[in-house]
Amino acid sequence: MTLSPARVPATGVRRLTRTLYGYAFLDDFVLLYPVYALLFADTGMSLWQISSLFALWSITAVVLEVPSGALADAVSRRLLLWVGPLFNAVGFALWVIVPAYWSFALGFVLWGIGGALCSGSLEALAYDELERLGAAGRYARVMGRVRAARLAATMASIGLAGPVFALGGYPMVGAASVLACLLAAVAATRLPEHRAGRESGGDGWWATLRAGLGEARGNRSVRGALLLIPAVAAVWGALDEYTPLLARDTGVAEATVPYLILLVWTLVTAASLLAGPAERLGSTGMAWLLAGSALAMAVGAAVRTPAGIALVGLAFGGFQLAEVLADVRLQHRIDDARRATLTSVASLGTELLTVVTFAAYALLGARAAHSTVFVILSVPYLVTALVLGGRRNESPPKPLRAQ
Repeated sequence: MTLSPARVPATGVRRLTRTLYGYAFLDDFVLLYPVYALLFADTGMSLWQISSLFALWSITAVVLEVPSGALADAVSRRLLLWVGPLFNAVGFALWVIVPAYWSFALGFVLWGIGGALCSGSLEALAYDELERLGAAGRYARVMGRVRAARLAATMASIGLAGPVFALGGYPMVGAASVLACLLAAVAATRLPEHRAGRESGGDGWWATLRAGLGEARGNRSVRGALLLIPAVAAVWGALDEYTPLLARDTGVAEATVPYLILLVWTLVTAASLLAGPAERLGSTGMAWLLAGSALAMAVGAAVRTPAGIALVGLAFGGFQLAEVLADVRLQHRIDDARRATLTSVASLGTELLTVVTFAAYALLGARAAHSTVFVILSVPYLVTALVLGGRRNESPPKPLRAQ
């Protein structure tokens, strides 16, 4: 039996998306996530040492973000997607086999390298393969589900970490995390990639980097899309780390806090699944989405009740949805040969603005309650919404090549 031409692309899209979802889930199904800070403390690390480890992780990601994106455009993106989790696996294994400051530091460097190799590579490969199959219009829906798969994996790892730790302590939690990384690497080898001339090095990563940065400087549309991603992603990404403290200030019992956080992430996951229908939003629609989410976060934080935390979760869901849509705008505006480079430039901007947000939170939190800081940090989203709303109501961006 011969497949019809319409059925062949449909089969290819299903294979691609299923592999992407499986890879994303396994990549974030790390049982060490909710307990690694406890591992550091139980090994005798001081608060200063633990903070220095987090800083080392961030510095590694910032330094390597853009060069690794250029590398992904110069060589095989699939190669980087299966090599990245192997770096993570080695780092996690070191933590539980030789628990000491030097191994924790080396593990974070390896984790930073692994994350940098995959950052930009996944989005670029997904877009290019969907475009090849005539399905670039599905990119928003697919990446929304990829993010939902990651969030589901994170919630599952939080739920399973306790029972697994009870059975075998840090060694068993570490072994499960290493296994997930290895399975993610295996899943990455199943991703399709059709990039003629790139497997052998293409134009070279340095030339690719220069070309990508040149496009960002010279193309106003690309530059605006690059700036929009950190404007949407950074603040709420940093505030997520403080949400448990905000929840505790509502007066609930300590044991109730994890359930409120689970509610928040359930709402964020649900919002990710709406990315496909939401792609029809133009600039004005996205402005209303950001403004409504900012107001929900401000009101939810200000009321200081469990119901308010649900509003914060709803706001985070809106920001997550806007983040996916901002990524879609960027992918539709950039050239295939520099896709991973420019995606990594956007990620670098997000990392840097996230660090600024952490510093702002520390300064504001020294004199104000967590609820007040959340209200103040909703203002940048209102500003972004005003800037977007002030533009003419652009239609949703279309893929560069006609489908």
